[in-house]
Amino acid sequence: MFVSTQIQLAARPQGWPTHDDFRTVQVTHGPLQDGEVRVRNAFVSVDPYMRGRMNDTRSYVAPYALGETVTGGAVGRVVESADPSLPVGTAVLHQHGWSDAVQAPASTFRAVAEIPGVPLSVHLHVLGMTGLTAYVGLTAIAGLREGDTVFVSGAAGAVGSSVGQIAKLLGAGRVIGSAGSAEKVDALTSRYGYDVAFNYKDGDVRGQLAAAAPDGIDVFFDNVGGDHLEAALDAFNDGGRAALCGAISGYNTTTRAPGPDNLANVITRGLTLQGFTLAGYLHLAPEFTQAMTGWFGAGTIAYDETVVDGIEHTVDAFLDMMRGANTGKMLVRVDG
Repeated sequence: MFVSTQIQLAARPQGWPTHDDFRTVQVTHGPLQDGEVRVRNAFVSVDPYMRGRMNDTRSYVAPYALGETVTGGAVGRVVESADPSLPVGTAVLHQHGWSDAVQAPASTFRAVAEIPGVPLSVHLHVLGMTGLTAYVGLTAIAGLREGDTVFVSGAAGAVGSSVGQIAKLLGAGRVIGSAGSAEKVDALTSRYGYDVAFNYKDGDVRGQLAAAAPDGIDVFFDNVGGDHLEAALDAFNDGGRAALCGAISGYNTTTRAPGPDNLANVITRGLTLQGFTLAGYLHLAPEFTQAMTGWFGAGTIAYDETVVDGIEHTVDAFLDMMRGANTGKMLVRVDG
């Protein structure tokens, strides 16, 4: 018998998700077939983009189906195998999502290298998709140049904490970040390579950014949208570039938010605002992996994890992450 505990989407959230929008089920799997493997997860990822997939609307990827397991990143270890390419004990990364165990074709898993003394969870953030997102946004989208002043919203999250460090390593002259607590602001400057940071809850974001960047900004890496985007539009120098990665400020709204009141700056200052998702930039993964492996091995990359224990607390972790309770990557530890 091979039984897994899985978290499914039971209802489409209206505004902020609640526990009633999810259900936990036990799934009994049949005999292992040729070409299949069984994996016990070590860590499961919860990410802001998942909120968008809970809505039945057009997006860059299909919405989650009601009554189906919430898919997303997870990392674990093969415990039984009917495919010689993934023998028992292999550490694997996959997108089967919110469950403590998985039985599926070996082709849906990717073996990952284990780093002595480093948890497998790093493959879900700094060495994985969040690190790649930061790299793609800065290089392929924003075209970071040496000496640029960079502003990052949501800077203490999984992506933002990588953006600041990568920007400095690629030659940015000044990196500015916003976060939602004094502790996170301190982490930005003491751990993540930011030159200056501010707490957006302390008041007017435009005013705080103007004080932090008296000579303006050249690049904006946006995870938040809303008032942060407006602030960046005010602060941009001529020819500024924005990599629009997320807009978490509006993910749980039930009404349409008004657009920026200073959008004309895009015209008068010759700005470029480009949204992106990783699907079109996966060809940069080898380039990123080579660079990040070198930086990570040299000890120049810091990371933090906010870990919630137990697959049964996955929804708690997701809701806490949406409220900004995490510093660095929010994870569920399935197998301690």
